[in-house]
Amino acid sequence: MEHPGRPWTAFYRAGARVDIVQPAYRNLAGMIGAVAETYGTAPAFTCCLPNGMNGTLSFAQVDEMSDALAVYLREVAGLQPGDRVAVQMPNCLSFPVAAFGVLKAGCVLVNVNPLYTAEEMARQFEDATPRALIIMDMFADKIPAATAGHPIPNVIVTRVAEFLPVLPRGIVGLVQKHWDRSVKPIGTAHIRLPEAIAAGRGLAAKTRVEVDAYHQSVGPDDIAVLQYTGGTTGVSKGAMLTHANLLVNMEQVMELLTGDLDKGREVALTALPMYHIFAFNVNLLGFWWLGARNILIPNPRPLSNLKRAFENYRITWMSGVNTLFNGLTNETWFTDTPPRHLKFASAGGMALQSSVAETWERITGSPVIQGYGLTETSPVLTFEPLGKARPGSIGVPVPGTEIACLGEDGQPVPQGEPGEIAARGPQIMKGYWNRPDETEKVMQGDWFLTGDIGTMDPDGYVRIVDRKKDMVVVSGFNVYPNEVEDVLAAHPAVLEAAVIGVPDEATGEAVKAFIVTSDPALTEAAVRAYAKAHLTGYKIPRRVEFRDELPKSNVGKILRKDLRAEELARIAAE
Repeated sequence: MEHPGRPWTAFYRAGARVDIVQPAYRNLAGMIGAVAETYGTAPAFTCCLPNGMNGTLSFAQVDEMSDALAVYLREVAGLQPGDRVAVQMPNCLSFPVAAFGVLKAGCVLVNVNPLYTAEEMARQFEDATPRALIIMDMFADKIPAATAGHPIPNVIVTRVAEFLPVLPRGIVGLVQKHWDRSVKPIGTAHIRLPEAIAAGRGLAAKTRVEVDAYHQSVGPDDIAVLQYTGGTTGVSKGAMLTHANLLVNMEQVMELLTGDLDKGREVALTALPMYHIFAFNVNLLGFWWLGARNILIPNPRPLSNLKRAFENYRITWMSGVNTLFNGLTNETWFTDTPPRHLKFASAGGMALQSSVAETWERITGSPVIQGYGLTETSPVLTFEPLGKARPGSIGVPVPGTEIACLGEDGQPVPQGEPGEIAARGPQIMKGYWNRPDETEKVMQGDWFLTGDIGTMDPDGYVRIVDRKKDMVVVSGFNVYPNEVEDVLAAHPAVLEAAVIGVPDEATGEAVKAFIVTSDPALTEAAVRAYAKAHLTGYKIPRRVEFRDELPKSNVGKILRKDLRAEELARIAAE
């Protein structure tokens, strides 16, 4: 039934709640424990490696191990409620154990991109000041440089094959140590994750610690996760996402899906990294709540890494970005034997191209539906109703959410005209960590300003027109020109640098750098090599163009918009 003043609710599935503003649980730890009691020994997470080797943890096992880790963090590591714990690892069985253990300890989880360089890690650690770090061994060699000047007193190390059976765990360990040498010696004092769990388990048995006591005082409005983002200004900030933010947004999304999903019977493929807010809230939390079996892919590149997961498991749901769906539809192994149990897939992170959606549905017989949101909104604001998608639309507001398009004066624009998309609802962040000035820039009363320009149809479907900010989206990952320009400008032969996003068939957008150099011998390869030493791979300029000068305003500001216009004109003329 349509809700007065919210015509989009007419497109919700039959029986769906139109308002979800209060979470069903007081905090995430309470939800995690309640779900584990319901599903017990059923498989919760399966880590599937490219060669098919795998390991599985049940709901009860994840619950028990995360309880033990919570005891270790509080009783052995000495953490207190509200202390931050950084977690840095790809998708693996350790991730839910670590994340749930942090939340059960009453601490704040800080998700860290495992691809980060030591410099990028250092900036996040300096801001979040974590008192513990749970990290994959492949990245632990970066710890000394990343913690110089701001040490982290407790370091827990895990490995990609953790909790797999003995034989595959041993094989993977030998390959990493002697074949590809992906694990370097760890020079930082640390404890291994299984040892920390064992210590917590032993202490709990000896002292009869009640884990529930750690989070009894944690309320819905307390911070659960610090999720770092450039936001709408490009300055790295930690969005303070509360327990209520995440719980409510999980329910808002699941409310629109559960009419087509069966509790306790779904098999979800998680190729998106769970440190990313969409996969964290929808894949990790949402499908735990749904009692689904979650198939975890540590690294989806190359796409053949997904082949055994599709072959060996009855995948009924998956999430991804446009480039993932596009890539799979160009893989012969996938098109020859597409998944036949797939009900639908969901896309986020970047625009879903209509041609990709059409090809996907033709090959798999199931649709891709897309949503829209930001880190600061936990993240989902709008979602396409299943079977009611409109070309070029990002769907309708999720239950309990309001969307408006605002003009430069901060007032709503006339119906159908473009304006900055603003949102309000229970999933809007508490603010930016230690940055009230940045919080003030994006909040207009209880409305959050997204920085995106869009329109809304009379019945509530939202469309993105353009981005107000200069952010570049590479395969769903945000790249902020200021950061890349700062790195390039530090090169001794670079006088000026400007960075924009340019269209790219493989990644949606790619980073292009325009360089004014003092050394004619400087090459594109040298610029990219320099960037590679300081930046994560997706931030490295794919293309570099040398120029004698860059366009500037009267006050000397480099005009990225002019460079972008020139680039688009050149592409159009080709």
